[in-house]
Amino acid sequence: MSDKQKFAFDKVNFILLAIGMAIVIIGFLLMTGPTSSETLFEPDIFSVRRIKVAPVVCLFGFVSMIYAVLRKPKTQKIEE
Repeated sequence: MSDKQKFAFDKVNFILLAIGMAIVIIGFLLMTGPTSSETLFEPDIFSVRRIKVAPVVCLFGFVSMIYAVLRKPKTQKIEE
C-alpha cells in the first residue's frame, strides 16, 4: 500500500478547499463597511454589494468547498 492511498484527499482537494476558503473570505470582506449607530444612519448598509453580491460570493465559496470535500481523488493503478 503506497502513501498516497492512505489519505482521503489528494493535492487537488486541498487546493480546491483553499480556493473555496479564499472565496468565502472575499465574500465576508465585501460585507464589511461603515456601521449605523443610534445617532447616525449609514445608508451604505443597504448597498447592493453588502446585501446581494457578498452573500452570493460566500454561497459560491461554501458550495465549492463542499465540492472539494466530496470530490473523490483519482486512484492510480499500482503496477507490480
